[in-house]
Amino acid sequence: MSKNLIVIATLALAPMFSAQEMVTKPVQSYQTVQYQSKKKAFVDALLAKMTLDEKIGQLNLPSSGDFTTGLAKSSDIGKKVEQGLVGGLFNIKGAEKIKAVQKVAVENSRLKIPLIFGMDVIHGYETTFPIPLGLAASWDMNLVQQSARVAAKEAAADGINWTFSPMVDISREPRWGRVSEGSGEDPYLGSEISKNMVYGYQGKDLANGTNILACVKHFALYGAGEAGRDYNTVDMSHVRMFNEYFPPYKAAVDAGVASVMASFNEVDGVPATGSRWLQTEVLRNQWKFKGFVVTDYTGINEMVDHGMGDLQQVSALALKAGVDMDMVGEGFLTTLKKSLAEGKVTQAEIDMAARRVLESKYDLGLFDNPYKHGDAKLAAKEVYSLENRNIARSAAAQSMVLMKNENQVLPLKKSGTVAVIGPLVNNSMNMAGTWSVATKHAVSVNLMQGLQANYGKDVKFLSAKGANIDYDAKLEEIYAAHGKKTDRDNRSKEALLKEAVDIANKADVIVLAIGESAEMSGESSSRTEIKIPQSQVDLLNELKKTGKPIAMVLFTGRPLALTNVKDAPDAILNAWFAGSEAGNAIADVLFGKVNPSGKLPMTFPRSLGQVPIYYNAKNTGRPLSQELTDKCEYQRFRSNYMDECNTPLYPFGYGLSYSKFNYSDVTVSNANPKGNQTIQASVTVTNSGNYDGAEVVQLYIRDMVGSITRPVKELKGFQKVMLKKGESKKITFDITPENLKFYNGDLKYDWEAGEFDIMIGTNSEEVKHSKINWTK
Repeated sequence: MSKNLIVIATLALAPMFSAQEMVTKPVQSYQTVQYQSKKKAFVDALLAKMTLDEKIGQLNLPSSGDFTTGLAKSSDIGKKVEQGLVGGLFNIKGAEKIKAVQKVAVENSRLKIPLIFGMDVIHGYETTFPIPLGLAASWDMNLVQQSARVAAKEAAADGINWTFSPMVDISREPRWGRVSEGSGEDPYLGSEISKNMVYGYQGKDLANGTNILACVKHFALYGAGEAGRDYNTVDMSHVRMFNEYFPPYKAAVDAGVASVMASFNEVDGVPATGSRWLQTEVLRNQWKFKGFVVTDYTGINEMVDHGMGDLQQVSALALKAGVDMDMVGEGFLTTLKKSLAEGKVTQAEIDMAARRVLESKYDLGLFDNPYKHGDAKLAAKEVYSLENRNIARSAAAQSMVLMKNENQVLPLKKSGTVAVIGPLVNNSMNMAGTWSVATKHAVSVNLMQGLQANYGKDVKFLSAKGANIDYDAKLEEIYAAHGKKTDRDNRSKEALLKEAVDIANKADVIVLAIGESAEMSGESSSRTEIKIPQSQVDLLNELKKTGKPIAMVLFTGRPLALTNVKDAPDAILNAWFAGSEAGNAIADVLFGKVNPSGKLPMTFPRSLGQVPIYYNAKNTGRPLSQELTDKCEYQRFRSNYMDECNTPLYPFGYGLSYSKFNYSDVTVSNANPKGNQTIQASVTVTNSGNYDGAEVVQLYIRDMVGSITRPVKELKGFQKVMLKKGESKKITFDITPENLKFYNGDLKYDWEAGEFDIMIGTNSEEVKHSKINWTK
């Protein structure tokens, strides 16, 4: 791992990986020539025995529903499995249930071909980690990889051998709810997280029984939907695709990801599910992807509504594009045989898709032992273990971002009385956030439980709801999706506020937990407003009148426009949705057991009107001067707003600490490098505060002149370093021409000689500069 990617986890509350345990390069045995030859021979022989129906059956991925073991054979799905018409199943949970279905496949079907079992294991299995956007805020690749490793081991013990993760869609659109499921706005950070998630899920050997197939999604550009509306149209240049949106997908492919999921949106006027350019030209021919492609849920069928033809037409379109497996829609199962007879698809295309699915099963070792995933006794020991929950607690604490801390309100004193107020203070069901399919929600640690359990002996905690999530009961009902109830209180707003104020007046300090509920972000959770609902703003304003210090804990799955609330609290801690151990982790940070070190992976705007706003933008021909930008002053005939600043409320990479870190000037080892040299850029970082703490030191580079316009800065490296109070460390980044490459107007990936601005700092706005001139 290169110097500019070094990360540490010294703030952890549980042991992390050692350097030897970290997977840094895919080394699975199936990469060897001998292995590939053996696999090909096996699959060739199997395909030769298969009927056309059985081959098409391998391309069919229905949702099983969580039926009982007694229905494994007698259900409609069970009958299709017995007939060889199913390649895999998803949404079935439990080792014994999965074993029962697998038994039907390998004992009752003609060719005894095992199934693969998938599930949305997105940010943990039963032990749930912070939402992916929160985990990205840790900037800790060790921790990111370990979260996937824990998830894989738990899922595999319970019978799952395929996850529909990582979701790596770049997005600059906070209205889009699924930003919660990704890693934010930056292609470099997103790529590092992408490959480490793949390494964590797949490990060094897919066939060892504790690793599972990863599936990078959604290919491609799903995060760029117009107006932030889910499933919406995407249209962008190829230059932007390759430079800004494609890198995390490619990083997953380079890391050896086993499968790819097609996205719902269109690309170049063709739905991604039917795009041969995406799935064959880019993914297979350019990037050399060797795994299989699966649709998203009914993705083939939805091309009918896109206007691409009837089910037979769109099924043929998807197969010819490069789709290998049809999730739920059964378009392949019901139309491919007819399309083959009519010459609309070829036998070779069907055979190739079946081959890719069978090869993945071979890589998992299922033909040797179809029951290797799923052991009830192992699951009882492995799933939701204390060790795993401690790791999740550590990850949650390291993901939190301190956004404000005036008068050092935080960390809280371990004495006195604390009023804990907010609509989710006692709500366990919402702690894990969205896409937490297997989470044990009822026992997730909520905020009040975490505070009482850890500090109840020394601190008196009083609690009140204070407000509902929203004044609008119908809207709040929409927010309470997937069983994640918001526990709406039917008392009047006046009664709720009075109770909260009375409690606050008895306390020394207020911990106010406000923001979104879990399903206000996630799939199909687009919002036209990204402010905190007015019910909670009114609560904050009433509590402010008490004169008591307020530490605001923010629950959110997306960047919010906090302009109307940021001044009232003395401190703001962004806890995201922190997972199974949310309450314990928040308590750890509030009381200083963990010094927060998270940094924002996505820009927080001042207002919705700034969206999309992101740090790596491009200049216009009429940029506002830096002086006027800093002063938030308007100038006519410049690129700015009459009624708002150009700058964000909180920039990409931003995050405070209970300590303070000072940066020296940037020094470079050679200001005039030539050719393929490696130079070093360095700063000295000093912890000048009163607490030991970790700092994420960030490297940005600007290409000052290019053959196409270039961003004002791009993240090119980061190091997370631990510094004791008073300690200084010299932080060095290696820079090579590889860091300078981009896709030019001809989509050639190369670097161009010239002047570069080297920037190192604590976030994307607060950086120190040094200029170099690099010649070829």
